[in-house]
Amino acid sequence: MDELQLITERTASVPLAESGALASARERLMTEIAVAEAENVTPLRKRRRWVWTGVGAAGLAAAITAVVALAPVEQVGLEPPAAAADPVTVLRNAAAAALKTPGTPPKPDQFVYTRTKQPDGEREAWLSADGTRDGLIKMADGGSFPIAGCRNGRAQVYKGDEPLKGVTESCTPTPAYRTDLPTDADAMFAYLDSRHRGVRGGTNAMGKDILSLSNEAYLPPAVQAALFAAAAKAPGLRAIDRTQDAAGRPGVGITWPLGPHDDPKVAKPVVIVFAADTFQYLGTNSTAVTASGVVDAAGQRP
Repeated sequence: MDELQLITERTASVPLAESGALASARERLMTEIAVAEAENVTPLRKRRRWVWTGVGAAGLAAAITAVVALAPVEQVGLEPPAAAADPVTVLRNAAAAALKTPGTPPKPDQFVYTRTKQPDGEREAWLSADGTRDGLIKMADGGSFPIAGCRNGRAQVYKGDEPLKGVTESCTPTPAYRTDLPTDADAMFAYLDSRHRGVRGGTNAMGKDILSLSNEAYLPPAVQAALFAAAAKAPGLRAIDRTQDAAGRPGVGITWPLGPHDDPKVAKPVVIVFAADTFQYLGTNSTAVTASGVVDAAGQRP
């Protein structure tokens, strides 16, 4: 077996970057070879250098594989192989990233703004931070409708986008700023598992609740971290090495089995997408969060 064939086999499963991205690694490799070939080196450098003499093709192949596969990805220039680990690792990394996200809590009278990219276009939402003020939804087709706030247990009733004078209904405030959720992964998992959607313990139902909270709610960092950490406890998760969200942004994906009543010929698995380098939540393969923030009035943009 010749050297090139051996090296090819040893590195076949290692993802390679463009040649320019490997320049620094190649330079280090050649420097070490040059040091190893030097005859008059000090005892200290002898102890630290790589010994190449007599190693042969197998040793050279292993060393090159090590430079490509084991060096830190930021040094070699490769795309971080996040999903190559497993879905639990991806979600735990996402939880750690969420915990470090800076954020200023919205005031009760402010609104949580979110713009999402969907198959039929863009949707914008302005949801009341404390749930007591009327919010607004703008659909991709240009239409819009109000989201009634709940004040003193009553909410205005609308017909289309027009309020019906003197007509209200009983309600419970639905705040967009969620301070009522657990900040512990186990407690969050128990909360999601007890939700009324779907069958108790159903991964598909739990996934829908996770997305609902991630897309248009404002979660404190500790709550967002607990949400992703809880998701890592769900059974049947699968990682996807390379995928993209609905806006076309590349990332690493997590998906789960379809529900028991879903037709696999019609239903498509939902894929949660995270940025492969930062593990920031991007959205899904059908809905991407492209902008978010806190504003003072419905209709205002950050």
